[in-house]
Amino acid sequence: MKVTILGSGTCVPRLDRSAAAVLVETGNAKILLDAGPGTMRRLLEYGVTIFDLTHVLITHFHPDHTAELSPLLFATKYPDASARDRALSIMGAVGLKRFYKGLQAAYGDWIVLPEECLIVEELQPGPDRMRVFEDFTVTAYPVAHRPESLAYRIQSGDGVVMTCSGDSDYCEELIEAAREADLFVCESAFPDDLKVPGHMTPSLAGRIAQAARTRHLVLTHLYPRCDDADIVKQASSTYKEGLVTAAQDLMSFHLD
Repeated sequence: MKVTILGSGTCVPRLDRSAAAVLVETGNAKILLDAGPGTMRRLLEYGVTIFDLTHVLITHFHPDHTAELSPLLFATKYPDASARDRALSIMGAVGLKRFYKGLQAAYGDWIVLPEECLIVEELQPGPDRMRVFEDFTVTAYPVAHRPESLAYRIQSGDGVVMTCSGDSDYCEELIEAAREADLFVCESAFPDDLKVPGHMTPSLAGRIAQAARTRHLVLTHLYPRCDDADIVKQASSTYKEGLVTAAQDLMSFHLD
């Protein structure tokens, strides 16, 4: 498995940090976790096109996680939808189909792909609702941000696990999602002294990672105030199990 941070930032426009997006490659699958503004450009910088994507997993519906979904669908349809050789699966919480219908209300047929090119699927959260695909399995967990917010646990065919928190406050469900994960990509929006509801700080992300016994914690979804703090040190104060990394755009992790 290879995990690449496409966007380590937030809704705040920055040249160095695109909005939320992570690419997971395992077997023949290329899984995009969220599609914030700038995602397609980061994909191209990394060397992947939108036609290479097999799955898109949406953590929640805020614009900094979904704003590039409509442009992605538009660019898939025009000039030639037949450039995609297999259906693109878009998955998210209950409400995803209604969200997609809302996008269609704004953009009409411009983002409506042929039936054989697009699958929109709502996932039921919980460890007993694992979805099994050819090259990976995915389990969704409800987390403390929005009613539709999900964290995702992705496991490769040979047992490698990565977890992506999406946006979340501290919660037990996120501990379960990250349990013994090889890589835990966790939001850490603000430094420890600037905690806001619905988001975590580095030390809280560290507490989650320590309780879950994850092997490597990657702090992402970083607002500009994180630039003024040693967020790795803050996370390391509560996480002793393994490595801590502050995410940067186009940073990759090879897991085996």
